Amino acid sequence: MAISEGGLLTDEIRCQVWPKLLNVNTNEPLLVSSKDLRHMSKDYQQVLLDVRRSLRRFPPGMPDEQREGLQEELIDIILLILDRNPQLHYYQGYHDIVVTFLLVVGKKLATSLVEKLSTHHLRDFMDPTMDNTKHILNFLMPIIDQVNPELHDFMQNAEVGTIFALSWLISWFGHVLSDFRHVVRLYDFFLACHPLMPIYFAAVIVLYREQEVLDCDCDMASVHHLLSQIPQDLPYETLISRAGDLFVQFPPSELAREVAAQQEAERTAASTFKDFELASAQQRPDMVLRQRFPGLLRPEARTKGVLTKPRTNRFVKLAVMGLTVALGAAALAVVKSALEWAPKFQLQLFP
Repeated sequence: MAISEGGLLTDEIRCQVWPKLLNVNTNEPLLVSSKDLRHMSKDYQQVLLDVRRSLRRFPPGMPDEQREGLQEELIDIILLILDRNPQLHYYQGYHDIVVTFLLVVGKKLATSLVEKLSTHHLRDFMDPTMDNTKHILNFLMPIIDQVNPELHDFMQNAEVGTIFALSWLISWFGHVLSDFRHVVRLYDFFLACHPLMPIYFAAVIVLYREQEVLDCDCDMASVHHLLSQIPQDLPYETLISRAGDLFVQFPPSELAREVAAQQEAERTAASTFKDFELASAQQRPDMVLRQRFPGLLRPEARTKGVLTKPRTNRFVKLAVMGLTVALGAAALAVVKSALEWAPKFQLQLFP
């Protein structure tokens, strides 16, 4: 449901499914702390400022008293997670993710879900430096190049870089989309997928706006200004489907080699991004898929038409993608052999 059209549809369903997607026990007691975190946390002042600026993230017309109460809960959740996980570092945009969970599932469940998410999907954003975040952003241009070399070359010539997509990535688009329905729909999709799926979705947004970009002056300021202003009327279901197709056709393990080659050519410093390197270089879940289901992932021509020409049944593709991303997420989370995990997910997705 999470990867098919419409997603999980209601918050009631999300309260049941999101914990399962993150493997969180909903019967565990609410996390609490005996510490006065607001006085002890080094991040409190920044969290407070960010939460005070988050007014637009709450439903229009919500009574001030209710909103203020939710903002206090939002601060408590963030500080508690940071206190329980000192290896995590707060970043601006994190609160946009936390408030989405708070509004959908409430304080108790949001605390457990966001803590799990912070130590897995969001882990690289919460390092003390932005090296790993920059490395993930480096996957954007190779995806675009595979689909539309003309657009890729135009953006390269404009020297626009990828910083325009930073807020998209680190907030899972929560910071840039005004309609809460669209935000939670994307969260359905991302929670059911590989941790790198948000960068694929960022790529399909850029590809969707191809003509707008090519009509720009070929300079950094013009292209950056255009792309940083994300449209609010995007065809989300179409783009979600395309992102899933691109993930299957150009899996992270293949893109990782291209990113590495590009970095070497440009003599840039290589990022550590250890979890993903381990998953892609040693475990290669997409290779496991090809070995186990040779008929489902046939080599296909890399053409511009990848976003418009249907190749196989979309639900078959998404099911294949589901196995791939489940293996990838498991590898990132527990650093085990994909071969050990494959039978379990095979039974779940191909009964």
